[in-house]
Amino acid sequence: MSISQDWITNELKDTEPEALHRSPSVEYSFYNAVRAGDMEAVNKNCEEDSFLHLKGTGILSKNPLTNLKYHFVVTTAMLTRYCIDGGLEPEQAYRLSDFYILKMDSCTTVRQIADLHHIMARDFTGKMILQKKSSILSRPVMQCVDYIYGHIKERITIQDLSEHTGLSPSYLSRVFKQNLGVSISDYIREKKIEKATHLLRYSDKAVVDIANYLNFSSQSHFIQIFENFTGLTPKKYRDKYYKSMW
Repeated sequence: MSISQDWITNELKDTEPEALHRSPSVEYSFYNAVRAGDMEAVNKNCEEDSFLHLKGTGILSKNPLTNLKYHFVVTTAMLTRYCIDGGLEPEQAYRLSDFYILKMDSCTTVRQIADLHHIMARDFTGKMILQKKSSILSRPVMQCVDYIYGHIKERITIQDLSEHTGLSPSYLSRVFKQNLGVSISDYIREKKIEKATHLLRYSDKAVVDIANYLNFSSQSHFIQIFENFTGLTPKKYRDKYYKSMW
C-alpha cells in the first residue's frame, strides 16, 4: 500500500470520535504556566500526573512506552520554545532540552518517564522564576547571587559580600532582602542545602564529608539546618531519594 493510500485509511479511521484530538488549550495552559514561573500550577499538574492522560493527544507509536517517549520529546520541545519566548537564554534552554531528552532515552518504564517529566517541568519553571527575578534584581544583589553560586563550598559572610559589592553590610542586607524576600544568611543556607540534596542523591559522599565540603561548622549543625529546610535528616533524605531515578 502506498503512503497516500495509508493516509486515506488513517483519515477515515481518525474521523471516528474516539480518535479526535482534544483542544490544544490544555497543553497551552501548562506551557504558559511554566513560562510564567507559576510553580503552584505546575506542581498541581505534576501531582495529578496529567502527562499520563494521553487520550486525545494522538498516538505516535503502537508501543505504549515508545508513544510516551515521543510525547515527552514533544513536550520538551514546546517547553523549550515557550521558555525562550518568555526570556530564558536560548543556549540554557536548549541544553536543558538535550539533557532531559538524553535522560529520558534511558528510561525503561512509564513511571520513570512520568517522574522525569515532572522533574523537567519544575526545573524549567524554576529557571523561569530565577529569570524573572534576575530581570528586576538590582546590580549589587545579582553580584551577591553570582558570588554565592561561585563560592558555595566556602564560608561566606556578609562582610565578604560587602567587600565584593563595595556597599556597607547594613545597606546591602536591606537591599538584598527587599529584592529576594529573604536575608543574605538564609539565602546562603538555602543554596548550601540545595547543593547538599544533590550530593546526597547522586554521590556516595558521607554526611560528615558533605558537611565539611560545604563548610558547615559541624556535622550536627549541618543536620539541623538540613532538617529545617527539607523536613528530613540527611540520612532519611538519602534513604528516600538516593539515585531514585537512575
